[in-house]
Amino acid sequence: MSCDPRTGALLRTLAASKPGGRVLELGTGAGMSAAWLLDGMTADSTLLTVEHDEALVAVARRHLAHDARLRSVHGDAGELIGKLVGERFDLVFADTWAGKFDRLDETLDLLAPGALYVVDDLLPQPTWPAGHGPRVAALVDRLLGEERLTATRLNWSSGLIVATRR
Repeated sequence: MSCDPRTGALLRTLAASKPGGRVLELGTGAGMSAAWLLDGMTADSTLLTVEHDEALVAVARRHLAHDARLRSVHGDAGELIGKLVGERFDLVFADTWAGKFDRLDETLDLLAPGALYVVDDLLPQPTWPAGHGPRVAALVDRLLGEERLTATRLNWSSGLIVATRR
């Protein structure tokens, strides 16, 4: 699913709050969220984004490759998370399974103090597979109760949680 304009505008604003920031996007898709993030980022910020679907990577790169702040990786987000152990990011947007439902603890460990963690697609979607609702509910409960985070649930757009690493 492409980035909803309201979510995109929020991502742009959050990216703007991290001058010189290191941003990680898990799930590039066709690059819409990355475009919003880049629009809010300062010239000295960087965006690392990963996508497993080769066709979507090609679309995103065709539109965004001119931006030197962007590093686009074609690969598995879960594997990338494993390779990033010890690194710190100022903003993480988890828009794929890894970083949200899988490898959540490792993803939260990538957050610098004061960093933002954003997840979307938390409101019921017609494209959800059977049984996905309880998994989303468990994720929401986990994030809202996570002691390393101060989190807020937003029931607009596709449904989001915006959290800050304590």
